[in-house]
Amino acid sequence: MARMTKHRKNRGSRTHGKGQIQPGGRGGKGHSGSKKHRKSWYTKHKRDHLGKRGFIHRNAIEVKAINLRDIEKLAGDKKEIVLSELGYDKVLGSGTFTRKITIKAGSFSRIAKEKIEKAGGKAIDLTEPKAAKKETIKENETAGDNE
Repeated sequence: MARMTKHRKNRGSRTHGKGQIQPGGRGGKGHSGSKKHRKSWYTKHKRDHLGKRGFIHRNAIEVKAINLRDIEKLAGDKKEIVLSELGYDKVLGSGTFTRKITIKAGSFSRIAKEKIEKAGGKAIDLTEPKAAKKETIKENETAGDNE
């Protein structure tokens, strides 16, 4: 049986007489072991280090939408509501809608438009359709040719 003298002598010593702590002795450099032998340390002290955080696409367009159920509460006793003034871009069709209100917004979902018209209201799209833009361009070109 092997003698335990050397180990007994160095109880409480960090290096056991081997000098300084080298990278291998401390379990690697940097974030090494974050998923293995240092996992408990990372979950306690650096919770946000592990896992996906994603990215923000630079060409993404952020659209602020509102549901019909919220519009009904927001409108109060008004007959017309302009959502672009309130900071909303699109109307979605979630919830029931029973009021006869004219709603002006940047865009509407198909279901939202159907529900508004079924209740007797109007859904007015503030963005000009592409077909209408093309017609106005053609009219301007023909008007210029006549001069």
